[in-house]
Amino acid sequence: CGQINAAQKVFDSIHVKNLISWNAMMAAYAQNGLGKKVIETFEDMLKTECKPDHISYISVLSGYSHMGLIVEGKHYFKSMTKFFGISPTNGHFVCIVDVLGRAGMLNEAKELINEIPFKLNATVWGALLGSCPIHHESHLAEIALKNLVELNPEDSGNYVLLANIYAESGEIEGFANMKKLMKVKGIRNSPGCSWIEVDNSVHVFTVDDTNHPQIKKIYIKLEEMMKKIEHTGRYISPISSPHRSQKYHSEKLAFAFGLLSLPSWMPLYVMKNLRVYHDCHS
Repeated sequence: CGQINAAQKVFDSIHVKNLISWNAMMAAYAQNGLGKKVIETFEDMLKTECKPDHISYISVLSGYSHMGLIVEGKHYFKSMTKFFGISPTNGHFVCIVDVLGRAGMLNEAKELINEIPFKLNATVWGALLGSCPIHHESHLAEIALKNLVELNPEDSGNYVLLANIYAESGEIEGFANMKKLMKVKGIRNSPGCSWIEVDNSVHVFTVDDTNHPQIKKIYIKLEEMMKKIEHTGRYISPISSPHRSQKYHSEKLAFAFGLLSLPSWMPLYVMKNLRVYHDCHS
């Protein structure tokens, strides 16, 4: 839930830390994008002569992925077998493909995938596909998608991601073909939804939601919230058309409801089933 300082306090209070304790703390840092803290914790663990396992290295490689440190990531990837006899699994290959992909070394990531000595699952190809939009690489995205379709043909997210790559690269024909293919296969995009807990009840929102019993108050609160944010001068709304979906995305509605419903001292925790939209993140 992002309460990393609270997690750190609990971890520090454990007098005799075992491997599970260390792994839990490293995973918490990795999930919150704190790559440097993952590595520091890993090195502290080694000083206690507690031996890492395959789960430890998932966090370590994930940490280097967030930090964009390719040389160090490769070193640790090799060292887990060399020093601790840990054979890499799908999860480790996902991390190292992500390290390379984020750095734009997509061809090297593809070559690494080709060398994997066992049957791959969808997550490895998903890691490659996930890096393609960052670098506008539609050719490798197509290769990744073909493999993903074979492994998991019902996942709409892969089709949508490739369609978006085509759109951002100006490949209108490719975009149209992907939309047509989705229609033929009857594949629908998973709707994005956000939820927040208030008084032990979970409240779920979708884009342009009209179903919540307090929706009118929520929209008023959201307008008030957005005006305050825009007045700071640090945020510029991308809305330039009458289409309002960006303005009323599910995470904004959930956040506005949280402001309405929870006391001012209480942190707001909004969950989402998909990635947070970049405007909402801003």
